[in-house]
Amino acid sequence: MGGAESKSKGIKGQAATGLRRRAPIVVRGLNHWFGEGEAAKQALFDIDVDIEAGKLITLVGPSGSGKTTLLTLIGCLRRVQEGSVSLLGSELFGASEGQLVAYRRQLGFIFQAHNLHDSLTAMQNVRMGIEVHGREAMLRWEEAAALILTTLGLGDRLNYIPSRLSGGQKQRVAVARALVGNPEIILADEPTAALDKDTGLQVVQLLKRLGEERGTTTLMVTHDNRILDMSDRIISMEDGRIVSGGA
Repeated sequence: MGGAESKSKGIKGQAATGLRRRAPIVVRGLNHWFGEGEAAKQALFDIDVDIEAGKLITLVGPSGSGKTTLLTLIGCLRRVQEGSVSLLGSELFGASEGQLVAYRRQLGFIFQAHNLHDSLTAMQNVRMGIEVHGREAMLRWEEAAALILTTLGLGDRLNYIPSRLSGGQKQRVAVARALVGNPEIILADEPTAALDKDTGLQVVQLLKRLGEERGTTTLMVTHDNRILDMSDRIISMEDGRIVSGGA
C-alpha cells in the first residue's frame, strides 16, 4: 500500500513538474567586461539567475552595480561574451546579429528616457511598437494604440505630439509603445523615474496586472522604493554580483 502510494505521489510530482512553465529567462555563469586587453574592466561576475514567468521582478543596487548591464544583455542590446543567457528558450551566446534583432522583437522595452519621435503623435509613436509584428498586426493598429493609451490615462491626448505633453505623459506614451504588442517579456530601466507617485504606481500596477492576467514577465531596474512592495521578488546587486534574491 505504502509503495503504491509513494509511486502515485511520484507520478503526480512528475506531472506537476511537466506542467510548470519553463523560466523565460535563465542566466548561468554570465561574465561581462567593458574595454579590451589590459584596459578591460569586469562588470559582471558569474551571474546565475532564473526569472519566473508572469512575475514582476525588480533589480536593485547602487549605481555601477551591474543592473543595467545585465538588463541589456538579456535584452539582446549587447552580445554575451561568456556564459549562457536563455531567452524564451533561445540561447543568446553565439547568436548572430540577425537572430538578436529577431529576439528583440519579442520583447517590450521601457527606458528612463522616453525616446519618442518629436514629429509623431502619441498614437503614431505607439504604432511603432506594433509595426515590428508584421502586416497582420497592423490591420487594427489604431484600435490597439487608442486602447492602451486610454488605459494609461491618455485618452484625451491621442493626437498630441510630444512637445504638447508633460514629462510624465511622454513616459506613459513610451510605456504604451512597449506594451501594445503584448510581449511575453518586458524589460524596464527606471520606468518610474520621470513620473509622479500616482502615475508611477499606475504604471507598475499595470505591469503587475499583465503578469497576473496574461503571464507577462517583467524585469525592472529601479531605485524607486515606492514600488518595491509590489514586486514579486527583489534581486539585489553589488559590484557586478548578485548578493541576494538570486535563488
